[in-house]
Amino acid sequence: CTHCEKTFSSKFNLTSHMRTHTGERPYQCTKCDKAFSYKSVLTEHIRTHTGEKPYKCNQCDKTFSRNKLLITHTMIHTGERPYQCSQCDKGFKSSRDLKIHLRIHTKERPYKCSQCGKDFSQRPHFIGHMRIHTGERPHQCSQCDKAFIRIGELTRHMRTHTGEKPYHCNQCDKQYSNKFSLIQHIKVHNGERPYFSTLPHFIIHMKIHTGERPHQCSQCDKAFKRNADLTRHMRSHTGEKPYHCNHCDKQYSKKLSLIQHMKVHNGERPYQCSQCIKNFTNHRQLIDHMMNHTKKRPHQCSQCDKTFLHIAKLKIHMRIHTGEKPYQCNLCEKAYAQKCTLKEHMVVHTGETPYQCSQCNKAYSRHSSLQDHILRVHQTQVTKELCKQNTIPKT
Repeated sequence: CTHCEKTFSSKFNLTSHMRTHTGERPYQCTKCDKAFSYKSVLTEHIRTHTGEKPYKCNQCDKTFSRNKLLITHTMIHTGERPYQCSQCDKGFKSSRDLKIHLRIHTKERPYKCSQCGKDFSQRPHFIGHMRIHTGERPHQCSQCDKAFIRIGELTRHMRTHTGEKPYHCNQCDKQYSNKFSLIQHIKVHNGERPYFSTLPHFIIHMKIHTGERPHQCSQCDKAFKRNADLTRHMRSHTGEKPYHCNHCDKQYSKKLSLIQHMKVHNGERPYQCSQCIKNFTNHRQLIDHMMNHTKKRPHQCSQCDKTFLHIAKLKIHMRIHTGEKPYQCNLCEKAYAQKCTLKEHMVVHTGETPYQCSQCNKAYSRHSSLQDHILRVHQTQVTKELCKQNTIPKT
């Protein structure tokens, strides 16, 4: 090579090498605007579009688009880390990982931002930073309209829709959607967390003693200790349901509700009744069911003799006595004791008729109106038709 001291066994290899100096990228992807110096790299890139993963691990079921990725992956099973750091005792699976690690010791940060002067030791961190200046968010969520700077951020966000919790504690059965939460949880087991592992958790806990609820709802008089609790509560006013099921069109305002719903699709019913053969998708359903065996209704109204299975049902019932109506219509002055009643009232303003008769084309704003229609119209017609069929004609 005329640019460096490298020598090659064939002219073809020299020609390929020269592209590292000239920047030539003759191999163009037909699916996107990316181009490559080597044909083999283009072939590997094409698999990102086709989804092809021809390299399979013989230890587990994982497959990979590149042989190099498979080789690196197998080191998880063998524990092999052939690339040893000369400055410390750390070992790495690839020479690239070692090269990046060495920058910790050398303080080398070769990627410098021309906009603000910040420098970075790794190219992916530099590219991610540059998008802060350009506003580019190339990683779009397929379930909602959110977009992200980094693919890792999108991956973490997707778990809010799927309910996936890939980080498992090996000391107990707890699972987490992100690595940081697992690290904080581990401190419970190893004694590193005698009080609280993070300052925010300590601050939130202290509000239990002080009674402080700084996060006030702008729609009603409720207040909360945490901003996250207020955000969830606001969905009761806005009707927002950000958690979408990717198997059907159902949506939920809470992540936990989506996780429970997903069990309908995968058939999971891990909670079994000890009194009979019934199984349930969540613990609360099992507790409700167990009360059918015990006949226990533990929540007693202090104003009358009514009892309830759930404290939430008792709270709703208590509004009969207190006259409380926390669900306010934002289009008129009406208020209601129950959320479902407000929902039915809202159709007066919207004109929506979501309850459609399956026998004819009539639709109603309320479920009770649909039931009345079916009993009054269709049940009568069925009875008349049956009468006609059973009537003996006169001779």
